[in-house]
Amino acid sequence: MSVITQAMILAAGKGTRLRPLTLETPKPLVEVGGQPLIVWHIKALKAAGITDITINASWLADKLMDTLGDGAQFGVQLHWSLEADAPLETAGGIFKALQTGKLKDEPFILVNSDIWTTFDFSQLITYELGADQRAHLLLIDNPEHNEGGDFAINNGLASEQTIGDGDKYTFAGISVVSPRLVDGLVSGQSAALGPLLRYAMIKFQVTAEIMLDNWIDVGTPERLEQVNTFIENKGVSAHCGA
Repeated sequence: MSVITQAMILAAGKGTRLRPLTLETPKPLVEVGGQPLIVWHIKALKAAGITDITINASWLADKLMDTLGDGAQFGVQLHWSLEADAPLETAGGIFKALQTGKLKDEPFILVNSDIWTTFDFSQLITYELGADQRAHLLLIDNPEHNEGGDFAINNGLASEQTIGDGDKYTFAGISVVSPRLVDGLVSGQSAALGPLLRYAMIKFQVTAEIMLDNWIDVGTPERLEQVNTFIENKGVSAHCGA
């Protein structure tokens, strides 16, 4: 049985919807429940045994790197993939991290930095992608801000289209990804992950499952307040990153 040993946290965005908070603070460093949002992910990945973590950074990258350093304070090794000129978007950022050796050429856990969740990453470290499989996605019931959903699940396969009366769900920003997903990109190319996932879905190369854990997309001041209220009321004793 193979075990996933690396992860990548996507952290290069400007966080425009959280302004003015993100004018001088990179979105991943916005505090949630008393610590930077990205630190919840780093600690939760560490708790799952993932200590090899790549972070892509662009907007206010120096502040992000100065705060987190090499990861020693969290017991992990952080690899920084800098996109200094302009963000390369999600797929472009992954491609650069692979191309420069920040990510090893093997499957990895991919996490959006702007979510907060109680999900236990240890549930994914033994997930084994098939030979032709490009990704395995975690989906959640649709929140109010994405009522239409993103993807359906048909016999375990992720699809942009539903079958019959099937439902669509929202992508949770957590996945297991094969480096082959970004094959075909070129150095410096800006590319989003969504189109690559949809193309792979057409070829039946993407699977998905429903995640039932608490989850919030911390994309607006209102949802930032929502997650802080949740933590204040419910506590975080069950969170791996607490």
